[in-house]
Amino acid sequence: MIQAQNLKKSFGLQTLFSDASFQVGKGERIGLIGKNGSGKSTLFKIILNMEGYDGGCINIPKNYSIGYLSQHLHFTHATIFDEACSVLKPNEDGWIESYKVEAILSGLGFDKETIEKKSPNMLSGGFQIRLNLAKALAEEPNLLLLDEPTNYLDIVSVRWLQKFLRNWQGELMLITHDRRFMDSVCTHTLGIHRKKMRKIQGSVAKLQDAILADEEVYFRTMENDAAKREHLQKFIERFRYKASKASAVQSKVKALERHEPLANLDKAKVLDFEFTQTDFPAKRMLKVENLDFGFDALLIENLSFELYKGDRLAIIGPNGKGKTTLLNLLAGELKPGNGNIEIHNSTVMNYFGQTNVNRLDLQKTVEEEIQCSLADRTRGKARTLAGVMMFEGDNALKKISVLSGGERSRVLLAKILGKPCNLLLLDEPTNHLDMDSVDSLIEALDEFSGAAILVSHDEEILHAFAKRLIIFDGGRASFFDGTYQDFLDRVGWTSESQTNVVGATPRGCPDANNRCPDANNRPDTRRARAEQILQKSRAIRPLEQKIKQIEEEIHKNEDFAIKCEKDIITAAESGDGLKIAEISKEMEAAKGKIADLYANWEKTHAELERITILRL
Repeated sequence: MIQAQNLKKSFGLQTLFSDASFQVGKGERIGLIGKNGSGKSTLFKIILNMEGYDGGCINIPKNYSIGYLSQHLHFTHATIFDEACSVLKPNEDGWIESYKVEAILSGLGFDKETIEKKSPNMLSGGFQIRLNLAKALAEEPNLLLLDEPTNYLDIVSVRWLQKFLRNWQGELMLITHDRRFMDSVCTHTLGIHRKKMRKIQGSVAKLQDAILADEEVYFRTMENDAAKREHLQKFIERFRYKASKASAVQSKVKALERHEPLANLDKAKVLDFEFTQTDFPAKRMLKVENLDFGFDALLIENLSFELYKGDRLAIIGPNGKGKTTLLNLLAGELKPGNGNIEIHNSTVMNYFGQTNVNRLDLQKTVEEEIQCSLADRTRGKARTLAGVMMFEGDNALKKISVLSGGERSRVLLAKILGKPCNLLLLDEPTNHLDMDSVDSLIEALDEFSGAAILVSHDEEILHAFAKRLIIFDGGRASFFDGTYQDFLDRVGWTSESQTNVVGATPRGCPDANNRCPDANNRPDTRRARAEQILQKSRAIRPLEQKIKQIEEEIHKNEDFAIKCEKDIITAAESGDGLKIAEISKEMEAAKGKIADLYANWEKTHAELERITILRL
């Protein structure tokens, strides 16, 4: 479908691609991996013709459509539904399949009232990006490019999108830091490594293993090459001044000149996390009891739990339900409406969250911002932490105001690494990290002896991290004493699980007052029905179209029969017997066809009613 050969791309002194080649085959779903700054997003822009390249070629078939998740927020229609439907084209029967849009919007977390009545311009920035994602999915291009689509989704929508993309009929290229999501969706993995590209069929780990094997071969070759050069050099030096060896020496000199040494490979850069710890002398760090909080309506009601030294607690659930609000309550940035949060005097918190990122001093440099958070305020340590977060050399002297959102997040992470603590509060820390950096973060959390509370929609880190959960689902917040996999196995999300027995308390929930929501008592959500809508609409829509076509054929033949009757009268008035016979034959044929069409209409309509009843 798409072929790129010997691509070259540089920005100033930074080379992204050097003779890089790849192809996208028919039906392939390709995960694109590479370290931050390796050129993943730039490659998407080149494919979209939004960015030029310095050499090589990229061939895209004529009339081959390419869609992408746009960050440009510009909407022209009155409602979310109309805006999403604006990308649809009539199918071969002339129909606009708007039911697809309804299912996609539902799956991405939009409720029915919002879909039908709300203006796109009234949405938050995150939901506006979701709307753009819905448009990209509904458009059904030949090739779909998705750059970190899960950053703007909650965990339930991520799970829906994962299932949707596994059934994608065209080609797909996906950038995500979520290895589990990528491996679930993609058939192939394409890696950008040392300015080249390599694609294999299979998982991220399979490609990484192949790259590692290549590097080992390269290093062995380099060692052998160095040994050969050393041998040639010693021969030349030993016999340089012996006339009898002049010819042999000259031959070795030429061989040495032809055989250039293999270049040393640059050390791959990766974020190196190591949290600074301070002792905690007791066992219980904090206690939350009967906590209530809300703004216009209650987000948290009667929530109770305790956190102990070494605990790993994840807060999960749909966006806008109170996850970050709970972190802000624990950090003391909000006051409870009712209930109590009791924090041990020896608890020392570090809080990574969007609010804190926005509080960075835009006029300070990276180095200065990190330095001001250090107890000893030493410049050397600030420079070291800046380097750990990949702000090396003069990059540490950049002002915060010129940094991207991801770079500012790394500055905040550097400040947290430099400040001793025994409790970490982390709100979506992986959004701007690459896969290797996520691995480094997980390792650092494993080594951290204090407690950590994490908000994340990334299922990979949840499986690796969480030992206990706060779950926002089914209209309330609940404590669950178990891992994320335990939750999926025993309870599951409201939109996915309808199997619990009425009145039963799922294992892991502490008591009846603070239990996880019982599946049979949960409201039937739009997202839960998204896949059912798609499947059943696929059955209903063809029947509706067939009925419409039959009715059109009936009207057409009835009009023809009426015309025949008029023509017979005219022929009778002129006494044309042959003409009367010819028209009568045509009229009888039309009436017979009408009878057959009505029989077919009744049969099809009965089938439609049967499926509609089953759907209800």
